[in-house]
Amino acid sequence: MRRYETIFILRPNVGEEEINKVIESTSQIILDEKGSIIDLNKWGMKKLAYLIKKESLGYYIYCDFAGTPAAVAEFERKFRIDDSVMKYMTIKTAASISAEEIQQIIDDISAKKSAEIELAAAAEKEAEEKTEEKPAEKKPEEETTADN
Repeated sequence: MRRYETIFILRPNVGEEEINKVIESTSQIILDEKGSIIDLNKWGMKKLAYLIKKESLGYYIYCDFAGTPAAVAEFERKFRIDDSVMKYMTIKTAASISAEEIQQIIDDISAKKSAEIELAAAAEKEAEEKTEEKPAEKKPEEETTADN
């Protein structure tokens, strides 16, 4: 088993249903070849650096996975056929990876994501508390100028 990263860009006018269909078919190809998905992120709509198939925007999807070269060849073949996929790139990040290493990486990514979620929630709560305190506070400067 080898470790790969793939980024593919879908046309901006495809709907959520089509996006999920492409992701599901790609994931299924990897899983059918006894691979495993390590991380899958929808990066969302982004402006392209240059026009691709006359489009200036694209929907980015990132997939980190362990699989076989046959799986990569198969989903890249489908990407070439599928009109909604504008561009894709797959790189091999490790020549071999064991099941234990895969599980450790998945656990690390899960822990990192949960820590980021907790941090974001704490920051949001702190921001809400600050906005609630501001209207209640009076500045001493305003009181002195009103007396004069």
